[in-house]
Amino acid sequence: MNRLIDMAWPEVEAVAATSVLAVPVGSTEQHGPHLPFTVDTEIAAALCDRLAQARDRVVVAPAFSYGSSGEHAAFPGSLSIGLDGVETLVLELVRSADAFAGVLLVNGHGGNAAAVSRAVRRLGHEGRCVTCWSPTGSAVDSHAGRTETSVMLALRPESVRLDLLEPGDCRPLREIMPLLVRSGVVSVSANGVLGDPSGASGGEGRLVLERWTAGLLSAYDTWTPVS
Repeated sequence: MNRLIDMAWPEVEAVAATSVLAVPVGSTEQHGPHLPFTVDTEIAAALCDRLAQARDRVVVAPAFSYGSSGEHAAFPGSLSIGLDGVETLVLELVRSADAFAGVLLVNGHGGNAAAVSRAVRRLGHEGRCVTCWSPTGSAVDSHAGRTETSVMLALRPESVRLDLLEPGDCRPLREIMPLLVRSGVVSVSANGVLGDPSGASGGEGRLVLERWTAGLLSAYDTWTPVS
């Protein structure tokens, strides 16, 4: 598996023109009282690693860990660069990666989606080969619930505070989105959880990772500019 953190520039030069750069796009934001701030980043990075393990000609970039997380501002420790910041970051990063055959952005944070999509469209108009993929989940389990808790139990179990598991707001995201956008996550969930982490397990997390990996591989195989 090729990762930039393990490579020197001559090694990159030898493979870049026939390789895709996979970039994990994450965030630093609260994930309830039981999960770390890095959940979205860790998931995106793990999926990029799995892609590189399954497909040749993929180079994994270091993750960028700050996203558009203003909706979590009421929770101390949540850090955000806003939608414009994310869009600019994606634009400049992909423009700097012209040595590669293409760039695949793996976005682990839903709050980044609009900015990343805008950047991808603009980059496409510039003639660059770039696409984005994101894992999907339940509308009633969208943040720090059973899915993300299970995945973190599979990836880094020591980071999960099992004694602090508690449900948050379990209504479908579409019902709470207007208030969430207007007044932040804290307006619908005092503990920052959207879903119920009860019953989460590492075994379930591994199954979720397998499903997400299959979806990523399918998207990559459909799009890839290399063979």
